[in-house]
Amino acid sequence: MPKLSAGVLLYRTGHGVVEVLIAHPGGPFWARKDDGVWSIPKGEYAEDEDPWAAAQREFAEELSLSVPDGPRIDLGPVKQPSGKVVHAFAVHGDLDVTDARSNTFQLEWPRGSGTLREFPEVDRVGWFSVARARVKLLKGQRAFLDQLMAQPDMTGFSEGS
Repeated sequence: MPKLSAGVLLYRTGHGVVEVLIAHPGGPFWARKDDGVWSIPKGEYAEDEDPWAAAQREFAEELSLSVPDGPRIDLGPVKQPSGKVVHAFAVHGDLDVTDARSNTFQLEWPRGSGTLREFPEVDRVGWFSVARARVKLLKGQRAFLDQLMAQPDMTGFSEGS
């Protein structure tokens, strides 16, 4: 069985453009990388767990913010190049991410030093037009943007620039 992950693709609309909220991974491996490494806020869950409940929990863990109330669209699961299956839910809403802060993890750094350091799981979070998010997001998650923009509610809205 592949690893399972669930997440929330929060989106908002304004001035005819759709924007999505995505997160940059923390830690030394990602510090100098930008395009193609951002992700929807997500995390792993057990096979017997409800994916929506897991998506909400992981969003809160990664941002210390709750998923806003708003219409929810099940974007379904997408198999990632790593073999992991990510189940995403789009939620229409707005959120001030000024105070977003992530949970942390420990890692021996520098590798082989014997020193454990603490790093945030997410070091940045931001709103991006769908067009810009296509550049920022991991390749395996870009299908969620296609699925979002294919929704009937998105008629008349642009991906922006």
